[in-house]
Amino acid sequence: MPASLNAFLFGLYPYICLVVLLLGSLVRFDREPYSWKSDSSQILRNGQLKLGSNLFHYGVLMVILGHFVGFLMPEPLVMWLMSPSQHQLLAMGVGGVSGVIALVGATLLIHRRLSDQRIRGNSRRWDIAVIVMLWLQLALGVITVPLSAQHMDGAMFERLVAYVQGVVLLRGDNAQLVQGVPWVYQLHILLGFTIFLVSPFTRMVHIWSGVGTLAYLVRPHQIVRKRGGSLN
Repeated sequence: MPASLNAFLFGLYPYICLVVLLLGSLVRFDREPYSWKSDSSQILRNGQLKLGSNLFHYGVLMVILGHFVGFLMPEPLVMWLMSPSQHQLLAMGVGGVSGVIALVGATLLIHRRLSDQRIRGNSRRWDIAVIVMLWLQLALGVITVPLSAQHMDGAMFERLVAYVQGVVLLRGDNAQLVQGVPWVYQLHILLGFTIFLVSPFTRMVHIWSGVGTLAYLVRPHQIVRKRGGSLN
């Protein structure tokens, strides 16, 4: 990949995506507060939704938590707790298991949305596009596990950790860390930031509500109210 393209994709593009995510979410919340929802299709058909949604959401939450802990934990603390190879092995184990769980859930949700004519007919194009993007992102993440197993010295993993931390710390030459990294890792990074980019314009925006309240960890699954006002 040319150095200039690498600098744009992994140096500038992540910040474009993050700025759009933050500003776009704020503008949508201010101008279209009633669109700030997940648009549940449960009322159309409950089958596969509970299992698929639970697997997907809990798996994704574990993936996100694992990424935050694994990539953003201060290096001195990591080195005190474990070696680079142990750090990589832990990330592979937690990320692999939670990624597979989320991938199975996403597969059930996609099958449900595309196989049921009523649900598909009431789905916007972005509804389908977003869940497919998430499925691809999870699949790429799972693929990196056996790929990482071929390099258990921890060098490649620590390089990716340095890149992610560089994005957070606004390091100017950060894109160089990704130059020459296998395409699976690069595509996983780019698709992840692209999901951030489109989130304010899709149903994905409701993630902010879940993060703010930790609702996915404690709320009942069913969000359609019965007569009498109780949740099922």
